[in-house]
Amino acid sequence: MKKMVQRAELLKDMIQEAIDEGATSVEEVHQHIAGLPFDALEKLGVFEEQATSLKDKQRKTIGMVYDTIRKVNQEVGSLISEQFASLEDAETAARNMEKKEED
Repeated sequence: MKKMVQRAELLKDMIQEAIDEGATSVEEVHQHIAGLPFDALEKLGVFEEQATSLKDKQRKTIGMVYDTIRKVNQEVGSLISEQFASLEDAETAARNMEKKEED
């Protein structure tokens, strides 16, 4: 069972890393696309000062959303790791109890 838990933990880590990297990639694309209208306004000289301020606020808001996604991913991964550790502890405890019964 220990080997199976180790494999599951490895798979969990791989999935967690893929989600984190995927969120970062999507955020970069999202930030670029969301900034295009503000870039156009700045180039046209329309609402130039407001466009820069709004663009900055939007970048921060988008960044907060993706930071939250990454944080949730990290927390879920930690929770799952704790559950795997509990499984291993329960297995060890069961083996120790069996040994004591045999004695």
